[in-house]
Amino acid sequence: MTNLADREFEPPSDDESPLTDDEIEPLLAELDDDVWEVVDGHHLAGTYSFDDFKGALGFAVELGALAEQLWHHPDLHVSWGEVRVELFTHSIDGLSEADFVAAARMDDRY
Repeated sequence: MTNLADREFEPPSDDESPLTDDEIEPLLAELDDDVWEVVDGHHLAGTYSFDDFKGALGFAVELGALAEQLWHHPDLHVSWGEVRVELFTHSIDGLSEADFVAAARMDDRY
């Protein structure tokens, strides 16, 4: 089985449906469970902790570079000692495998 972060990043087509709860469960199990949760079956929310603002800001910049590379842009909130991330596929208004691949690649950078 391929590590989630190593899977090909393929956003769904606009006519695909969001993942179901049964499809979400095994993908979520591959993410850092201290960081990520699924909110209302609609989006991923994660919080990364740091010792200070500088560490959080540096990590947010890394996530921004990853988002540009993937052309898949999360909402980021940077504050002292943490970066909060919200991630979903806008074109299908829900979660796709691509969201979980992106989240796993974020975990790899943490």
